[in-house]
Amino acid sequence: MQVFNLDSIEAFPYEERDQNVFFKANEFKTRIINLSKGEKIPECEMTSYVIFIVIKGEVEAKINESKFILVKNQCLITEPAKVSMKTVAGARIVGIQVNKN
Repeated sequence: MQVFNLDSIEAFPYEERDQNVFFKANEFKTRIINLSKGEKIPECEMTSYVIFIVIKGEVEAKINESKFILVKNQCLITEPAKVSMKTVAGARIVGIQVNKN
């Protein structure tokens, strides 16, 4: 068992996103995502279930063709899909990828 302080975990830019994984097991991995003002995550095809939890700020998430506005303390759970995100003012998110099998 481990306890993590989500406010103090260092977040790296999208290009270095593998360094944002702070816990990994065979069944899932958990990463911190920090988006600065105007930043976005380009569309990617996720083959796993994903849980996004907004811990600061606001994002617009696009899951396939559906758009959602997520604010602090909201959670989005998606099956495998095309996923992208963008923010106007900035956001900090926890992303949990859960293996489908």
